[in-house]
Amino acid sequence: MNAILLIAHAPLANALRQCALHVFPDCGSTVVAIDVQPNLQPEETLGAARIALDQLGQVAQVTGVLVLTDIFGATPSNVAQKLVDGVKTRLITGVNLPMLLRAVSYRHEPLETLVSRAVIGGTQGVMQVATTPPRQQPLRNHDQEEHDHQQ
Repeated sequence: MNAILLIAHAPLANALRQCALHVFPDCGSTVVAIDVQPNLQPEETLGAARIALDQLGQVAQVTGVLVLTDIFGATPSNVAQKLVDGVKTRLITGVNLPMLLRAVSYRHEPLETLVSRAVIGGTQGVMQVATTPPRQQPLRNHDQEEHDHQQ
């Protein structure tokens, strides 16, 4: 089984973890969050992340760790890049809730498969939703009446 380490600007990492626990109450030991505080030096965050990664490695049956961060190029991502080895740990930036939930759902899959499923979940979870009725549809009588009152 794989574990998930969330590293994001405060309070996002812990908020995402709480959402994951809401949907998957049994994932608490394999999903860890580190909120990057604005007043901490990156080295302090890196130290906390190394400790968290070591602790996840000691959890029974954990074979790999997927690290998820919020923004590529920002402190959480830069810290995470120093942690991952590309073999037993992988990194994805741009975390969102659909990505995390997909990752938690498939944490029993091999790490390579987990990475793929998480990225797909994250991208499929982003979509534009229409806020107006489609054009080209005839107005029903009550729709026309409401429209007339608005003029």
